[in-house]
Amino acid sequence: MQAERLDGRSLTIAGLVAIASGRSGVDVDPAALRRVAERHALLQQARAQGAVYGANTGVGANRHERTGADEQRGLRLLRSHCAAVGPVIDDTTARATMAVRLNQILAGGSGVSRHVAECLAEALHDGAVPTLHEWGAIGTGDLAALAELSLTLAGERPWRDGKGPVTMFGATDALPMISSSALTVATSALALQRVQSQLRASVVVAALSFLALRGNPEAYDVAVHRQRAHPGQVEVAKIMSRLVAGSAAPVRIQDPFGLRVLPQVVAPAVHAARCLDDALIAEMNAALENPLVTPEGVRHHGQFHTATLATQLDALRGAFLPVLSLSSARLGLLMRPDLTGLRAFLAAGPAGSSGLMISEYVVQDLLTEIRVGMTPTAAGTLSISLGLEEHASFATQGARSLRTMTRLAPTLLAAELVAAVRALRMAPGRLVVGPLREAFELANEVLDTDEEDRPLGDDLERAAAVLPLLGGVLDYSSMGLNSSA
Repeated sequence: MQAERLDGRSLTIAGLVAIASGRSGVDVDPAALRRVAERHALLQQARAQGAVYGANTGVGANRHERTGADEQRGLRLLRSHCAAVGPVIDDTTARATMAVRLNQILAGGSGVSRHVAECLAEALHDGAVPTLHEWGAIGTGDLAALAELSLTLAGERPWRDGKGPVTMFGATDALPMISSSALTVATSALALQRVQSQLRASVVVAALSFLALRGNPEAYDVAVHRQRAHPGQVEVAKIMSRLVAGSAAPVRIQDPFGLRVLPQVVAPAVHAARCLDDALIAEMNAALENPLVTPEGVRHHGQFHTATLATQLDALRGAFLPVLSLSSARLGLLMRPDLTGLRAFLAAGPAGSSGLMISEYVVQDLLTEIRVGMTPTAAGTLSISLGLEEHASFATQGARSLRTMTRLAPTLLAAELVAAVRALRMAPGRLVVGPLREAFELANEVLDTDEEDRPLGDDLERAAAVLPLLGGVLDYSSMGLNSSA
């Protein structure tokens, strides 16, 4: 098995996904471990010389209370903060959380003991997974869930999967270990990877619909898009032009919006995905614990606030929704005989057959579910800890909302794919040689060939499962959406 090098500075989304999925192990940079040990010594020195938040003081509103040299205080802090509830985090997200937290510790600012970092690395290497619960964070640190992880490493909670290691937590290890938004970052990164895959697939599915609808490629002329070159728009137009090259002569001077404005709608989502990628890379490779241990001394700060991450999560959700609603618009176009030249709802069999009619209901249900959760999470406000913590980013909730979108989006895109494939089966002369024929064959192979009225649920599930393969028929590096991402 290959191993991803963790050094606190160079972890990528692709590397994190490989670790989380179990495709890669971890290889910890020895120099980074030495840095961890050096910063732990600096934290101990600062603690001996004066007040250091969480090391010899209380936390939150108790920050002015000195705790002295009580070595059991670290475990008590972890126990008191171990309050996460709700659904249990899946193994992939749990592993991603562990990898993010380890890499952040290796950046060298936490002051955590080297043996704690090594224990976490060993658990990742051995495939051990802790039980982490979803609820209990507001975008200023996943304190409750990371307390669960810490107490598992300390031997006070069992490993859910595998037999993980156990280590000792000193008085100065507890707060640094939980002073991170690793679960939020992990959830965001895994959701982003799915968005990138779904964006790639959505372009291919849209191109298949273009063929079925006998679209006009003039709307994708790069000369048009260069006149107002918003980020990503020219790249999307180029890819659509490549995909539909060689298509039959258009039957309309201008297509409906579902085809005509695809570059304008997809480009903002591509750009937002790039921006979120940048934000997550910064978060994963950051020394951001409070207090931060630097060679110049210990610094108290507000780096735990994830305002940038929250903003980018909101931006991507806002930009991805129009991509999905445009897919639903194209599905509606594929139902229309005046646009396809085929039967209404792409029906076969006796007169009055419903064909794919009901799939529009499914799609509108999914879109409404997504819209219900579209409130910008960064707009929230609060006052907690006796009023001394009066602001939060709520990036955690933004990450969950993006994850929900990525779980609903495949079925929505699948409905368009099923319709496009059925239309092209009915009019095979509209297919072109090249990547789109390959995409058609991939989908055609898994979809039922019976076009009489019948239950459609299985087709939607099969089409959703094949979407990641469709995204691989072209090189999307120009869009920043490589399949390796």
